[in-house]
Amino acid sequence: MNGVTIGQAAAFVGVTVKTVRHYHKLGLVEEPERDSSGYRRYGSADLLRLVQVRTMAAAGVPLAEIGPLFGADAALFAAALADVERQLTERIEKLIARLDTLHRLADGDRALLPDRAVALLERMAGLGFTADEVAATREGWVLAKALVPEGFDDYLNHVEHALQDTRFVALIKRGAEAAAWEPDDPRIAKLATAMADHYLANPAQLKTVTGLQARTEAATRYRLISRFGNQSPAGARMADLIETKLRSAGVPIPHL
Repeated sequence: MNGVTIGQAAAFVGVTVKTVRHYHKLGLVEEPERDSSGYRRYGSADLLRLVQVRTMAAAGVPLAEIGPLFGADAALFAAALADVERQLTERIEKLIARLDTLHRLADGDRALLPDRAVALLERMAGLGFTADEVAATREGWVLAKALVPEGFDDYLNHVEHALQDTRFVALIKRGAEAAAWEPDDPRIAKLATAMADHYLANPAQLKTVTGLQARTEAATRYRLISRFGNQSPAGARMADLIETKLRSAGVPIPHL
């Protein structure tokens, strides 16, 4: 008796019986005739076709496209395979990106912020900012990156340069401390004036305040970002005072 059963053919090719039947249903492999015992027997030509279909499917060729390729000329066949290669490359790139995200998730900040931002946060910790201040900055930056992604890299440039100024660092640290003061503490107005004057005297550092707002279409986004971390009454009052002084000097900061 010539040929093998469907189960033997599937095992030989390395697929399941269900897969062989699916190939039959799609017309990729013709069903062999039944023998006198009522069994379909697969000959060498059938097995070759099964191997060809299985190989093309494993290479990423969609099953719906395999049939026409068997009758295609060399140029069409090559073009179809090139298209499959392009699709596979795109899928691989997406999978690699997902894998990178998984690895970054294990590293906390790196899942939501670029390496450069993480390095700046580490630098802030090294400059003496408290863990709470670094955490508030981190969360504000995550929000900024989500709301204004097109301006975030430039914003990090401004922050990186500003952190080289010891006077700027000292003022920002003092501002963080002021968040715990009473809202009517007279030191708040004095500190707000000092900070506004410093920004105005150092236009490059002023961009740490206005840089994202300049890239933001909706002023609401700017306010969400600029007020993040200034949730205490004292922090909010100081932010208002600084913004008022900057506006009076002609700095374009939106009113909300």
